[in-house]
Amino acid sequence: MLNFTLKQLRYVEAAGRLRSIAKAAAELSISQSSITAAIDTLETWLDYDLFVRTPAKGIQPTPAGANALELIRNLLDQARQFDAELRSVGGDAAGLVRIACYATAAPAFLPPILRSINRDFPQMSVQILEGNMETIANFLDEGKADLAFTYPRVLNAGHDFLPLFQPPPFALISTDDPMSARKSVTLKELSCKPMVLLDLPLTRDYFFGLFSACGCTPQIAHSTRSAEIARALVSGGFGYTILNIRPQPDQDENARYRAVPIRDANEVEWFGIATIANVRRPKIVQTFMDVCAGLQKDGAFDALAVRPQANNPKIPRNSGQ
Repeated sequence: MLNFTLKQLRYVEAAGRLRSIAKAAAELSISQSSITAAIDTLETWLDYDLFVRTPAKGIQPTPAGANALELIRNLLDQARQFDAELRSVGGDAAGLVRIACYATAAPAFLPPILRSINRDFPQMSVQILEGNMETIANFLDEGKADLAFTYPRVLNAGHDFLPLFQPPPFALISTDDPMSARKSVTLKELSCKPMVLLDLPLTRDYFFGLFSACGCTPQIAHSTRSAEIARALVSGGFGYTILNIRPQPDQDENARYRAVPIRDANEVEWFGIATIANVRRPKIVQTFMDVCAGLQKDGAFDALAVRPQANNPKIPRNSGQ
C-alpha cells in the first residue's frame, strides 16, 4: 500500500525541479515544512535519500533520487492526463494544457488564443513555459510540455508540426533613419548599417544565414537576448534589428521605429505547433490545437506578418494531422 499522495509527489517534484525547498514552497503557495514533510515521508517509505541537502546551497538529487524524480514526473503527467480525460467524459474540455512558447513571439500570438480558450472552454487552464527555441524543444521532448509554439527548424522526425502562419523576416528601423519611410529594404542595404542582434540559440545562425544567402555580412553594433531591449535600442537610434513577428500595438506605444519588409529574404518559415509524433494526444490537448487551427483559418494571425506585398502562402501538408 502506498504511504504517500499525489499531492506529496507534486511537492517532491517541485523541490527537485527547482533545487530548492523554499522556491518549491513559493511556487506552490504552501509552507516549507509541507515540502520537507513530503520529502521525509517519501524517503522513509523508499528507505533511501532523494536529495543531498546543503545549507545555503539548496538541494541536489542523489543518483537514485534523479531516477525517482523522472518516475514521479511520468506518474504526475499520467495522472494529469487521466484527470483531463475523466473531466471531459461529460463533453466539456477541462483540465490543464502545458504549452512551451518561443518567448520573443509569445506576447504577439498568444493573446487571441487565450481569449478564445477563456471564452469557449472556461474549464481549460493553460500553463505557459517560456524559452528560446532550443529550450522549448527540450521542454517538449522531456515531457514537460504537451505542445510547443516554434519554428520547424528545431524539429526532427520525432515531431509533428501544425503550421499556423508564415512570418517573413522584417527590419525594425528607427524613425530617425530615412530608410524607415521606405516600402521595403534589402539585406544588402541593411548590411551597411549597424545592427542590434537578437542573440539567442539558433536565432543568431538564422539571421546570419539570411545575410549569407545574399552574399553579405551584417555589422553587429549591439547584441541582446531580449526582444524588448532590442526594440528599445532601435527606438533610441542605436541600429536596426530583424524580427519575424510584428510586435503587439501596446509594445509599440511611444516607440520610435517602423517595421519595414525585407524584399530579398528568401528563407520564410512557418510558425506553428510542434507535438511529439506517434503519440495519442489527450482530448484537451487536441481541443487546444483545434482552437488554434480555427483561429488560423479565420485569419487571426495574419496581422502578425510584415510582408512586402499581399500574398496567400500555401499551407504545407502536416504529416501529424
